[in-house]
Amino acid sequence: MIAPSGPDGAVTDVVPHEVPHEVPHDAAYDWLSTADGAVDVAAVAVEVRDVPVAGPRVRPAWRTAAAVACAVVVLLLALAGRYGYNVDELYFRLLGERGWAWGYTDQPPLVPALVHATTQVLGDSVWAIRVPAALCAGAVVLLGTLIAAELGGSRRAQTLAALGLGSSFLVLSVGHIMVTTTLDLLAWSALLLCVVRALLRGQGRWWVWAGIVLGLALYAKYIVALLPVGLLVGLALVGPRKVFRDRWLYAGIALALVIGAPNLIYQATHDFPQLQMADALGATDGPMNRVIFVPSLVILFGPVPTVVWAAGLVRLLRDPAWRPVRALAPAFGVAVALTIYGGGRPDYVGGFLIALFAAGAVAVDRWLGQRRFRQVLLGGGLAASAVLQLLMALPVLPQNSPFTPLNNISLESVGWPRLADQVRTAYLALPPEQRERAVVLADNLGESGALDRYGHGLPPVYSGHNELHKWGPPPEWADVVVAVGVERPRLAADFRSCTVVGHLDNGVGVENAEQGKPVTVCHGRRAPWARLWPAYHYLSG
Repeated sequence: MIAPSGPDGAVTDVVPHEVPHEVPHDAAYDWLSTADGAVDVAAVAVEVRDVPVAGPRVRPAWRTAAAVACAVVVLLLALAGRYGYNVDELYFRLLGERGWAWGYTDQPPLVPALVHATTQVLGDSVWAIRVPAALCAGAVVLLGTLIAAELGGSRRAQTLAALGLGSSFLVLSVGHIMVTTTLDLLAWSALLLCVVRALLRGQGRWWVWAGIVLGLALYAKYIVALLPVGLLVGLALVGPRKVFRDRWLYAGIALALVIGAPNLIYQATHDFPQLQMADALGATDGPMNRVIFVPSLVILFGPVPTVVWAAGLVRLLRDPAWRPVRALAPAFGVAVALTIYGGGRPDYVGGFLIALFAAGAVAVDRWLGQRRFRQVLLGGGLAASAVLQLLMALPVLPQNSPFTPLNNISLESVGWPRLADQVRTAYLALPPEQRERAVVLADNLGESGALDRYGHGLPPVYSGHNELHKWGPPPEWADVVVAVGVERPRLAADFRSCTVVGHLDNGVGVENAEQGKPVTVCHGRRAPWARLWPAYHYLSG
């Protein structure tokens, strides 16, 4: 009897005369028996270079994964009401109030619809909006752990994957607020699990599930298309190229297109606004994003976990047992290259890091072995990294703490009720006859959302930012404007008289994008709103 080694070095027993369970026809060895029942070693050592044995399937550590996922959800829900709405949450709430749409200038329709549905069921509060976000973060932890199991990770490797993902800045930050990246990260995790199963198991039906996930994910964020594009390039470069002969792959692609068709039709019939948005973001944010891209990849997980996912990337390229999924490595490179070229943010490829970290957990687990010093060293590094990630990702400290500037999410969640109070004060200071002819002009979508949520008693609010520009112009009878955040040169060109009556102050000394912006009252419009309004339109993230 021969006892060949699995991918983790463990010896697996093989019964004579039988092919080991689930060994593919193009495995690393042909299993041949001689007439007397003995295995001919010379005959079986025939190397086939297409696809090696992927190894025995490992049972998922469900209890561990579920425990970590539940702990993450509980932590996020406990902190969900801290600080306040994020700028994007205010915007999505505002969009959702208008009802379902097949698309917007700056994004697909799913997140605003989900935010609106949540407020209808759980109430109009910060905590309610963030319940789905917390659940998504817990699901990402589960899916990442399952990827580690698919790659042959032991219980310890799966535990490492669950703990590392559950304490990462990436998962915690997008689990704290309800933004497009929240659903996008969940979609990437589910899609990557389907891909790993399709390639490692050789079961084509997983391409169908991948197509379903991709089609639905297009309604949350178009950036998920980076994964199939990169994967197809990776398969063409390093294989297994026989996948291109699998009819299930094309069935999955067709399903993704059919499910996402209404969304794609909206883009085609509205002059592809998402491409216009991408161009605008690339022009304004692209240069800085390219500079900070690589350092920000480290921030998404922390220094020590970054070493772990980097080890997973290397192992994908070098481990013969992972040859069926080797295409994920060049796919990641393609996604990174396209993102940098387009000036996108590092979190655009954050979904890839989920699978790479899962692979790294398996690789690091084998490196640890039974060496106590290595275990202590890695455990201490991961614990220190987890504490730092927690402080940076979640509002556990006061709003004016030194860590707040490190997290743009927290910066954009401060001072919204106070902003509305300051605008209301400026409006109420107007004489009664002027209040009847007044509207509020907000510079951006965050201010518009805050005034909609907290600006009780204010007149209609208009803004030229992104999708909100379509909701204007103001009515012609409005010849008095209370402008918040709009720069004086623009107002001076359109009105005969403008007076700055105050500056925004969040009251906690946090230097965010709104702090210090002017509140201005203008009279005497120089031209009809229909002529002035196009100049207020601009696109930005």
